Amino acid sequence: MTVQTLTPSVETKTKPAKTTLLSVVIPAYNEEEGIAAIIERVLAVQTHLNTMGINLELLVVDDGSQDRTAEVVATYDEVRLLRHNPNRGYGAALKTGFCAAEGDLLAFLDADGTYPPASLPVLCQEILDGADVAVGSRRSGAASEMPTVRRIGNFIWSNLVSVLANHRVNDPASGMRVFRRSTLNQLYPLPDGLNFTPVMSTRAAHENLTVVEVPMPYKERQGRSKLSVVKDGMRFLSTIIWTALYYNPARIFGSIGATLFAISSLIALALAALRITGTTTLEPAGVFSTFLAVVLGIAGFTLFALGATFNYLVALFHNNPVRQGLFGEPIFDPPLDRQFWWMGLLSITGGSGLGAVSLILGLNGWEIERLWLYLLAGTMLALMGLQLTIFWVIMRVLDELSRRDLMIKADLEQTYV
Repeated sequence: MTVQTLTPSVETKTKPAKTTLLSVVIPAYNEEEGIAAIIERVLAVQTHLNTMGINLELLVVDDGSQDRTAEVVATYDEVRLLRHNPNRGYGAALKTGFCAAEGDLLAFLDADGTYPPASLPVLCQEILDGADVAVGSRRSGAASEMPTVRRIGNFIWSNLVSVLANHRVNDPASGMRVFRRSTLNQLYPLPDGLNFTPVMSTRAAHENLTVVEVPMPYKERQGRSKLSVVKDGMRFLSTIIWTALYYNPARIFGSIGATLFAISSLIALALAALRITGTTTLEPAGVFSTFLAVVLGIAGFTLFALGATFNYLVALFHNNPVRQGLFGEPIFDPPLDRQFWWMGLLSITGGSGLGAVSLILGLNGWEIERLWLYLLAGTMLALMGLQLTIFWVIMRVLDELSRRDLMIKADLEQTYV
């Protein structure tokens, strides 16, 4: 995904030859006090959009409101009213609007007046200039009245999505966007709840869509927010992680596994240093540290290899090339997972060697206090080597399956002279 942060321009470019239809969807739930104002503000930008060769279609999805929201919307002949009964959620309302919309360009913004409809032409211009998705960013320098708690939450989601996708995303939860209808095939499926926007941002990043973030002023809504900081915050966290797992499991599993293995290695080095200095018995804290080193080492190693294996499954499902590397471009050439076979054999050999040496030394009178560390290290090496070998075999099979169609096509097209 290409992400840019731009400064809005007052001027627009030359009117395109072809007229484009922009469908703006506003999800509304119990918004009778503010829905009229946001409708009129959206309709007010129609003249500006027309100068750009863009016609406007406005749809309001009443998501099971229990007040007069639908009655207020019905008084506007220029607005298409869609209704849910009962309430189905923010994301569900947006998807209903997208399905009913007729435009090649789709947009949405909230009904509470927090997002400025006057920014729609600027966002549309970015799409006309080639972007797939244009996001009104509340975290790119424009004036913002976002409460402190939400600022902290947005900071967390922004950095989480950026790390998982390896692309900078400033405002993954922005509720004002314009995008091409054609991108829905890559963005869907999306959830029905308030986590619609962070999941959309995560998918856009992993689908390598061109996303432009435009600084946009933001006002805090009047009245009570429907967002629960704790409940929805945890939902945001879980759905961002799960969505990223659908695309690049190695990035998450590999990072966690590498961290656990690094901690285990530090503990192992400390134990080795104690052994070199002559310590052969351990206090309770030392015994627990040894236990921790073994558990973290095996768990970290397994998670790392499992993440790499999952990437082959994901590639097979999406019919895409396997994503390599945890943090962008692969460091190793050939990729590290291609080298698991010799690393596994080396580890098994080293572990078996330590076990054999310990046996010989034990038969020659060495006490177990002097041998336990060697036996433990040998056991870990042998188990990790076995896992490496197994994972290597699994990944080679998955790799062949992922390339099966290409190999069949190549064979069918083979000619002989």
